[in-house]
Amino acid sequence: MANEGILLGMGNPLLDISAVVDDEFLQKYDLQLNNAILAEDKHLSMYDEMSSKYNVEYTAGGATQNSIRGAQWMLQIPGATSYMGSIGKDKYGEEMKKNSKLAGVNVHYYEDESAPTGTCAVCVVGGERSLIANLSAANCYKFEHLKRPENWALVEKAKYFYIAGFFLTVSPDSIQLVAEHAAATNKVFSMNLSAPFICEFFKDAQEKVLPYMDFVFGNETEARTFSKVHGWETDDVEQIALKIAQWPKASGTHKRITVITQGADPVVVAEDGKVKKFPVIRLPKEKLVDTNGAGDAFVGGFLSQLVLEKPIEDCVKAGNYAANVVIQRSGCTYPEKPDFN
Repeated sequence: MANEGILLGMGNPLLDISAVVDDEFLQKYDLQLNNAILAEDKHLSMYDEMSSKYNVEYTAGGATQNSIRGAQWMLQIPGATSYMGSIGKDKYGEEMKKNSKLAGVNVHYYEDESAPTGTCAVCVVGGERSLIANLSAANCYKFEHLKRPENWALVEKAKYFYIAGFFLTVSPDSIQLVAEHAAATNKVFSMNLSAPFICEFFKDAQEKVLPYMDFVFGNETEARTFSKVHGWETDDVEQIALKIAQWPKASGTHKRITVITQGADPVVVAEDGKVKKFPVIRLPKEKLVDTNGAGDAFVGGFLSQLVLEKPIEDCVKAGNYAANVVIQRSGCTYPEKPDFN
């Protein structure tokens, strides 16, 4: 059984503003499919343009929050998961709180007085997505919030931690504190490579916390960027996964396992100097709605079985199941109950 609060996530809570757009829109704002970036000045008008021009859907998002909601959905045990991040004091923030509570996640948000709740434009073309995050309040998370007794209690209670790489841009101190706690208490600490720009421009922050990671998640593009940045001179995802798994560790309690998804291609798992590949669930093209949140859902499904101490094969199966459900729906949303065994 998964105890209450067994899994804790920390990250950037964002309201997803999702729409099917066209190539012209992508070109206008210099966007690439299958990529995630932080909004620059040139992107700021796109949020309103999307709302006026296309049929827009709003869902609670942010990579870590999506994964935690996914794990919560798979586990079906109220309060099995907890989450921390920063929102604004506004209607989007209220919406986020309502959504998370309905999902059964125990959220402890830091509420920023001045900045609005962060948003993420999800531009979909042909089922593929491009993500543009305007962090706003999400960027204002305070280390002090984590250290408050009622919040640190969530850290003490949890046995598993998951933080997307995106949070490295906001509060590396908070990540470090949780990572060191996990190593000192033999708990399981996991992170995600999250996006090519994290591997490129937050390389030092990522490297500092990498020794603490027991599980490293990512997709093939991120893995290849990681390899390039570290001068490994290989594009072979299996080799890269092995090299990441062999990176020195801060604590010897758990070996590191690298888990790389590759869209419709098999999931690559590297541990103990060996690679295993697991096929994904095939989906006819006409059933694909959009890939937004597929990677997040995979991690959520994976973690739901990891906290139950199931073997890695079962974790990957659950990850593939959750991702398969999400790509048949708009945005990173889940039906009422999972149908996984």
